[in-house]
Amino acid sequence: MAHLAIEGVSKLFGTTFAVRDFALEVGDGELVCLLGPSGSGKSTLLRMIGGFERPSSGTIRIDAKDVTNLPPERRPTGMVFQSHALWTHMDVFNNIAFGLKLRRLPKAEIRERVENALALVGLADYGRRMTTQLSGGQQQRVALARSLVLEPKILLLDEPFASLDQHLRERLREEVRDIQQRLGITTLFVTHGQDEALALADRIVIMRDGCTEQIAPPSTIYRQPQTAFVAGFIGSMNFVESHIRNGVCEYPLFPLTVPVEDGPVTLASRPEALAIRLSDRANAATVHRTVDFGTHKMVDVDLADGTRLKAMVAPDDRIQAGMKVEPSFTSFFAFRDNALVHESMPSKSDAEAGRLLPV
Repeated sequence: MAHLAIEGVSKLFGTTFAVRDFALEVGDGELVCLLGPSGSGKSTLLRMIGGFERPSSGTIRIDAKDVTNLPPERRPTGMVFQSHALWTHMDVFNNIAFGLKLRRLPKAEIRERVENALALVGLADYGRRMTTQLSGGQQQRVALARSLVLEPKILLLDEPFASLDQHLRERLREEVRDIQQRLGITTLFVTHGQDEALALADRIVIMRDGCTEQIAPPSTIYRQPQTAFVAGFIGSMNFVESHIRNGVCEYPLFPLTVPVEDGPVTLASRPEALAIRLSDRANAATVHRTVDFGTHKMVDVDLADGTRLKAMVAPDDRIQAGMKVEPSFTSFFAFRDNALVHESMPSKSDAEAGRLLPV
């Protein structure tokens, strides 16, 4: 296991910051996901940790040792790329053994470590197959085994499942999480898929434009977003633009108490915290459509100003397209200039009454 410390790291390409003044500490055996849209700097940051890019400024330490300027082969890290990067002229065994041979280890030790790595990723009988004979998921397992066989202190995963179909991606991420916990290896996982981050991470780092928006465990990121960007990036979120006057929201359907200074505000609420009921009011909203997911229904609701909201309701709910409804927030956040200025959580009675479905 290992401790990683990233201290004020920046990366400039020309005059543009790909990463700006980034700081993070990752504890022994922790799995941290770097999550953000394309161009947010997460892969550049991972490559700097692995030694494939050199920071413009800042320091990277592994177990208190400064590795900022060390080349990849001298760092105690192993990196798995999205493209697998396997040698097609070698069989599986020799792909995995390549790094061990460079270290001039005895043949018997190489064989033992390769066989152990293959067993670890569920490919015990695949050593003599050519990589071109493998499926995409099997190739990614080989790429993972090739990194693990070197016994790195820190495992770096750069969107390793992006090219795989959804079901295979879900299965492999569960396997990777099991392997990571079994080995207790410190891991950084780059992804732009929020479902992967929520399923895998001990903590999530939300990045935007090379900077950190929020660092927290998945449940905190989902339930307590600190910026409007994080609120909209993780899960589904309803946003309503309004104005506060004398501590009250002026939007007709949402006359909520928001104890902040007068001015514009963005209200935000999860679909499971949006209650709807039939209404004959003149300014009522209209149900656009319903989608049945088996465990619940998702209802799209159009407000009079064109804003579309999503409500999560029970699967047997009789709400249908075209109905007039009145939406209300059972919990909500208020943001101004991207920053959280107020949050209202559901009362205990609301939760007990089942108005909020479990996340």
